[in-house]
Amino acid sequence: MPATQDNLLGVYLKDRRAKLDPAAFGFSLKRRRTPGLRREEVAQRANVSATWYTWLEQGRGGAPSPDVLDRIARAMMLTDVEREHIFLLGLGRPPEVRYQAPEGVTPRLQRVLDSLEVSPAFVKTPTWDVVAWNRAATVVLTDYSTLAPEQRNILRLIFRDSRVRTVQSNWEHVARYVVAAFRADAARAGATHEIQSLVEDLCRLSPEFETMWRDNDVRTYGDGAKILHHPVAGPLALEYSAFAVDGRPDLGMVIYNPATPADADKIRALLKTKRKAAR
Repeated sequence: MPATQDNLLGVYLKDRRAKLDPAAFGFSLKRRRTPGLRREEVAQRANVSATWYTWLEQGRGGAPSPDVLDRIARAMMLTDVEREHIFLLGLGRPPEVRYQAPEGVTPRLQRVLDSLEVSPAFVKTPTWDVVAWNRAATVVLTDYSTLAPEQRNILRLIFRDSRVRTVQSNWEHVARYVVAAFRADAARAGATHEIQSLVEDLCRLSPEFETMWRDNDVRTYGDGAKILHHPVAGPLALEYSAFAVDGRPDLGMVIYNPATPADADKIRALLKTKRKAAR
């Protein structure tokens, strides 16, 4: 047992290797005494020496480099969470983030949003583009369906949409908070290059955004409370929480819950009015 505890990476790699189908990787099934790929086959695919890979599994190869772990992950066709796991075992830290453009939400995730009847909720990307929302969000926050996809960005709405600005009880506080959380999210996701055009555009269009962006503040968008001055319902007290979507590092969900039963009744009334207007 002690040897196993000292060589968690080697044990894990050996286990993964044993579960791989040689035929799926183009290797012959003849003369195999054990299941899975051979060590030399993994080494060949990862472009490392078979001896060194054998030592790695045996716990004798020393700490592998991030590049080698990446090559092994690709060689064994590991999932993102498996790739992260071998970095944690081998180097004690997760791999550097590789930004991936979001692919949209699954029907199951949309059903989760839709089940929140009086709680406005939406799903956003690390660059703060809104990609999914529920009916409550359309009557309380913004009807994102009326906007072009490129305009469904929270920073664009905060700094360029007068209606969104008007409903905030303290717009400057909210705007600074959003900018700081956006900067942290983009860096965490490795999306600093992807946000460059958005930042340049907002700096050109909004001196307020440019000033806040140059402050270089970072914050976590976790949970809190806010009051919106809704043009129809009047003051709405809301509590919000942000959640990561498990298995989708490219997405986060934000849910606004009415702070009191009276606030929930106001949202129900807004939804009822919207349903009647749609008939």
